[in-house]
Amino acid sequence: MNITAAEAELMKVLWERSPIPSEELVAALGPAQSWSETTIRTLLSRLVKKGAVATVAEGRRFLYRPMVSRDDYLHDESRGLIERLFDGRVGPFVAQLSAREKLSPEDIADLKRLIGELEDGE
Repeated sequence: MNITAAEAELMKVLWERSPIPSEELVAALGPAQSWSETTIRTLLSRLVKKGAVATVAEGRRFLYRPMVSRDDYLHDESRGLIERLFDGRVGPFVAQLSAREKLSPEDIADLKRLIGELEDGE
């Protein structure tokens, strides 16, 4: 499922506060993104058509909730990036990132911990 960057901003709100009515999405995203109500409703409609968002009737209004988990979305996006740019290899991705961006001590500790967990699990 292809979720655009703009649609991902809407999904972030849904992952945090669903199910919610469209009015709350407009209130949350309009000022933050400088988007009109029409833009937000269009993005929401696209996400419903893609199957990423579902509607639930509550009286005369609809509540929206994500059908794609944040973890699944992050996995798909990360995997796609690594496949496209690094032939599916994580090592060159981390090498490229660390060559251009200074990794914080926390980032380095996280990577070491992750490698240790992966080695212990194999």
